[in-house]
Amino acid sequence: MAGGITEFLLKHTGLCPVSFHMPGHKGSRLYRQLGYGQFLDHIMDCDITEIPGADNLFQTEGIIQETQEKYRELYDVRKSYLLINGTSGGLIAAVLAAVEPGDELILARNCHKSVFNALSLGNIKPVYAYPQEEERYGIAGVVTAEEIEKIMEAHPQAKAVVLPSPNYYGICSDIAAIAEVVHKYDGVLIVDQAHGAHLKFMKDQPQAAEDCGADIIVDSIHKTLASFTQSAVLHVNSDRISLPILEDGLQKIESTSPSYLLMASLDLSAEIIREHGTQLFEKWQENLDEFYRKAENIPGLRLLRECSEKDGSMDQTKIDLDMSALGISGARLEEALMERNIFCELTTGNILMCMTGIGNTKADYDKLLEALQEIAAQESRGRQTTQDVPKDLEKPENLEHTKTSENPASLKIPWNKKRPLHSAAGETETEDISRCSGRICGASIIPYPPGIPLVCPGEVLDEEDIQYVLRLRERGENVIGIDEQNRITVISEPR
Repeated sequence: MAGGITEFLLKHTGLCPVSFHMPGHKGSRLYRQLGYGQFLDHIMDCDITEIPGADNLFQTEGIIQETQEKYRELYDVRKSYLLINGTSGGLIAAVLAAVEPGDELILARNCHKSVFNALSLGNIKPVYAYPQEEERYGIAGVVTAEEIEKIMEAHPQAKAVVLPSPNYYGICSDIAAIAEVVHKYDGVLIVDQAHGAHLKFMKDQPQAAEDCGADIIVDSIHKTLASFTQSAVLHVNSDRISLPILEDGLQKIESTSPSYLLMASLDLSAEIIREHGTQLFEKWQENLDEFYRKAENIPGLRLLRECSEKDGSMDQTKIDLDMSALGISGARLEEALMERNIFCELTTGNILMCMTGIGNTKADYDKLLEALQEIAAQESRGRQTTQDVPKDLEKPENLEHTKTSENPASLKIPWNKKRPLHSAAGETETEDISRCSGRICGASIIPYPPGIPLVCPGEVLDEEDIQYVLRLRERGENVIGIDEQNRITVISEPR
């Protein structure tokens, strides 16, 4: 047997795991049940290049164009483009097409790191729009139309706006209201809908950006629908963007050897929606409704089902779990579920986010419910032995959100600071992060997931940032931009 990656993947598959993380297909089961098993049986033989008849991703005239047309029709947009390096590549190309070098881009401060990469690649100046804070958990909430209008009034030369909706936790901004503001100032609205490719097809979820007036929407089909990881689709939804300039940007960013396996999985995902979508999306919603109904009766479990800010709504396919009332942090809850072969997507403080997808079955939700009931019962019994459990714990409505000592954000998560921006040009050096308070960041520091920069180039680090990053490192969390010796890149100080 091969070692390394292959051995890990085969061992993991042997666990018969329950997936509440991306990708949305959740394994081969969906393809085989719907009659697409032949593709899986011949997957290695389907790994080809641009042979005659196979079309070309960057000059589509045949089979790839046919698949793009399927997506154009499904999402009812002007034009759709297949992406083989995820939503990241699509966002970068969209920004480069909408903003001239040296100009300004209005972007939500909780954008994915790919948007910040576009700033560097395009020599673009950032103007940050700050989301409201979801105060119960210290996470990013909605970006309001009022915030966007205030910034566009102050920066009339900025003609493009980009923001994520839904965000990683399922919180959706009012895209229709934001689009109205952006177009009032003759701007282009780019929506990172990586986590919302399913919204177009689900009746009881927030409205999709394609139906709210956004000009460019990028959907990670792989995150919640049925394509392979790293496959996505970019939709152009108006005539405010030049297609030739956008296409030029896409071929600059994407590989010249696009994977036909990824493109084929996009084709199959479109077919699944066209042929089986009504049944699958109805069943998905039905399973979610039943899960939430039963989960509300688990003592000590709290669910983030509504955002507290105005003008926001929740994508209920992201199940945000909180057992802090029982003294269980998100990380500890994740570990307890992994012991039962249930794997989730993201922890942030007290929240454990379970990402559901089109491939999840009722059995998956039942296993999660059973595990949560068991964990709650075990924790309650343990507390009773120390006479440390409230008598009214059996009543979920009496639970209060509490911080736990295991929460790396017992210090406030410093994601939403309004820091002054300095030039990030000039020489850089690496320095132990513990000695960097007051220094200008030279390369983004990005906890991953969710991939939202904590500190961006040009921003000044302070002690709160440093302690938060060190706490994440102590817990073994992934933080891009810091090395094994806890060194980061900062702008060199004058000598």
